[in-house]
Amino acid sequence: MRVLVTGATGYLGGRLCAALADAGHAVRALARPSSDVSGLAPGVELAYGDVTDADSLAAAFDGCDAVFHVAASVEPWLPDPSVFHKVNVRGLENVLKAAKRTPTVKKIVYTSSFFAIGPTDGYVADETQMHPGKAFCTEYEKSKVLADRIALQAATEGVPITIVYPGVIYGPGKLTTGNLVSRILIERFNGRLPGYIGDGYDRESFCHVDDVVSGHIAVMEKGRVGERYLLTGENMSFKQIFNMAANITNTKAPLFHVPLWLIEVYGWISVFVSRITGKLPLISYPTVHVLRHQWSYSCDKAKTELGYSPRNLTEGLSEVLLWLKDEKQIKF
Repeated sequence: MRVLVTGATGYLGGRLCAALADAGHAVRALARPSSDVSGLAPGVELAYGDVTDADSLAAAFDGCDAVFHVAASVEPWLPDPSVFHKVNVRGLENVLKAAKRTPTVKKIVYTSSFFAIGPTDGYVADETQMHPGKAFCTEYEKSKVLADRIALQAATEGVPITIVYPGVIYGPGKLTTGNLVSRILIERFNGRLPGYIGDGYDRESFCHVDDVVSGHIAVMEKGRVGERYLLTGENMSFKQIFNMAANITNTKAPLFHVPLWLIEVYGWISVFVSRITGKLPLISYPTVHVLRHQWSYSCDKAKTELGYSPRNLTEGLSEVLLWLKDEKQIKF
């Protein structure tokens, strides 16, 4: 098949392009003129454009059988919050319009986020949960909820769209905001994060990037149009992640907890500094709002219908830690 991937130069999109090319598909990567395209897999066709530019999408979609809409602004905080709506909401609307005008496009796989499903304090949710839509931890979460409603509405109108909801993605690859686990491990092993994050109440559903990529391709091949699929993994706290990392590397686990209120103060200071320097912070105050909730999910539907098979976290984390060591990002 001839497939187009938006967000092709990002952490997930880049690995998806490579896997699609390896599987024998003709891959066209949508990239902004300002993007670094050096990491794209050999043989991938390049189409310059932007999801915020509807006209550029029409040319990029031409002749494609399927579209993977992976592009998103995934930061927990930006100095201009309107970017989230422009990229994540309007961007999806532009993709849908371009697909409708391209007769060859028979399938759209839209990469949403677990945030669009909503928090799960005290239980494990599946695809039947709809976000209440009343309170949001971050502007990113709000934008993905709005986009989710647009995608579901499009499906009822006959648009051949299927929605996937990855959890917290980890694994080797670009150290972008989308690769948060690796960035936090770097902070931990370099002594800049000496304690546990909070009291361990938080829960996230951790999924390896290559498993999420495989899930995307399975959705293209056999996912049902109009359906939602959670591409998640084991539900754990960052405290458990830190303990696993200590066991794997035979290093000491943290001896104390850094309270979330203190991390939030640090997040506010980081945002203030960011406004001066222009460099986005690793931890901002909206991140702490996320950590005050649980985000636990079941991926049984994807396992049953798609053959989705997420690796266990011990195996995946071992791979990441060795990769970070090889990259000289951490020592142990």
